[in-house]
Amino acid sequence: MDDLKSKYLAEIAGAADEAALESIRLTAVGKKGEISLKMRELGKMSPEERQVAGPRLNALKDEINSALAARKASLADAALEERLRTEWLDVSLPTRPVRQGTLHPVSQVTEEVTAIFAEMGFSVAEGPRIDTDWYNFDALNIPGHHPARAEMDTFYMRRAEGDNRPPHVLRTHTSPVQIRSMEKLGAPLRIICPGGVYRADYDQTHTPMFHQVEGLAVDRDISMANLKWVLEEFFAAFFEVEGVKTRFRASHFPFTEPSAEVDIQCSWVDGQLKVGEGDGWLEVLGSGMVHPKVLQAGGIDPDQWQGFAFGMGIDRIAMLKYGIPDLRAFFDSDLRWLRHYGFASLDVPTLRGGLSR
Repeated sequence: MDDLKSKYLAEIAGAADEAALESIRLTAVGKKGEISLKMRELGKMSPEERQVAGPRLNALKDEINSALAARKASLADAALEERLRTEWLDVSLPTRPVRQGTLHPVSQVTEEVTAIFAEMGFSVAEGPRIDTDWYNFDALNIPGHHPARAEMDTFYMRRAEGDNRPPHVLRTHTSPVQIRSMEKLGAPLRIICPGGVYRADYDQTHTPMFHQVEGLAVDRDISMANLKWVLEEFFAAFFEVEGVKTRFRASHFPFTEPSAEVDIQCSWVDGQLKVGEGDGWLEVLGSGMVHPKVLQAGGIDPDQWQGFAFGMGIDRIAMLKYGIPDLRAFFDSDLRWLRHYGFASLDVPTLRGGLSR
């Protein structure tokens, strides 16, 4: 065993590379290696001989393995040192310019809207993007024959054969969040519901997926006058102009009664929209007093409580405020577009510090 030890330790010390070292390992302690074969001979020895030879063979194997590991580490260190000696980097060269990331306009405008309504006492409510057709339609007083429930307008989730659960849809508005919030929180209530919604439409001003923010306020004495004040305060803060005039036009929505489309005062100068001046009007949202059936669906007694609701497209008001011409570009993932229309990631919008850059 002393001869084996001297032999292999000398070969290990003289190994020039890892390939040679692996060859020595196989010859010495591999499955058919010399030391491994000798360990198999222990079974032929008497118990007394095994008591002497066994520990010596195990010690020899451990010593050979330790020498192999040490030599492998030494060869690796030598290779790294040689690589470091031949490779070099001129640290005096100028670095490449680092482009800072920017916030998407949708994220920016969502933060702006949230900051404005937070000042008026509205909290943010969220809900699932995949919901039952009861929350998306029935609870909002949208009857089964309504065109919005047709597959040409709404994305229905496919159901397995024999699945008797209620149909699920990709929500077409964030109004289901209002129902869930009424169920959970009751009245009085003051929330906004921002988030992504889905409809089967695609052109310059419509995309299959876009973003909405809806507002809901429920109390005992709320009226359309409160709705008008809230919206005018919002428009003045969002577009950063004083005294934006609004115009309410009678309309019809299943979930509100009375209902109104809301226009804001504006003008077009050299193809640029200016809000709060001129004699033009631009439709921006729908609104109205919450229908009694919607309050009932949310678990609120319409004889004791009433409220107003409104909804607008986040992408649309972002286009109006920041002069973005095509809604489809919001979803193209074009970094050049995002660098142009994006916002500094650390500039948090506040009413006191300024909403936009």
